[in-house]
Amino acid sequence: MTETPHLPNAEPDWADAREQAVLGTALKLAPRLGWNARMVREACAAEGLSEGDQELLLPNGPRDLAALLSRRHDARALEALGSAEGLKIRERIARAVSARMEAGAVDLEATRKCAGFLALPTNADLGLSLAWESADHLWRWAGDTATDWNHYSKRTILSGILIPALTMRWFEGRDAAEAFVSRRIDNVMAFEKWKAGKDFDAPLRRATEMLSRLRYGTR
Repeated sequence: MTETPHLPNAEPDWADAREQAVLGTALKLAPRLGWNARMVREACAAEGLSEGDQELLLPNGPRDLAALLSRRHDARALEALGSAEGLKIRERIARAVSARMEAGAVDLEATRKCAGFLALPTNADLGLSLAWESADHLWRWAGDTATDWNHYSKRTILSGILIPALTMRWFEGRDAAEAFVSRRIDNVMAFEKWKAGKDFDAPLRRATEMLSRLRYGTR
């Protein structure tokens, strides 16, 4: 079979297609081999890629494949969610997290191996980064348009829910994970309600006013 030439302007499309093909094969191999360099090499070889091709496409090996898997699950969750119209914010977040959990459960055995890989201390940075990325996608679906510090605090809080929720879903099942998410969202909503009645800028404002009076000699 004659291979199609890889023209320079077609390379990104070729790369994307090859990455997804390797990921698909990796999902079949991971339950047996684990999420590691050997699994990546065998998945690439099965797709007809040389070691040079692998170095080009996946220079970080299993870390790159873990990122591809997380983004595939993000896309799958967003496709399943549909519209957020008519839902309260609590319902939106609960539904978003549930969809993200079920998106990964489709590839459950391989996802478990990937989760174990991301739990290693050397990969904690990647796990946190991917959780933030997922949280950002889910908040955008939920309609969040914040650009101030709330943008970051919302994603930090949701990342803190997603990481243990996904882990529970993979290893303890859907019911345990859904119950955990419900409790955590209740806690967050209670905190937000409490926070809404507080003026956290007051101390800074008073300090600024005092410094201003001292500087200009006013009372």
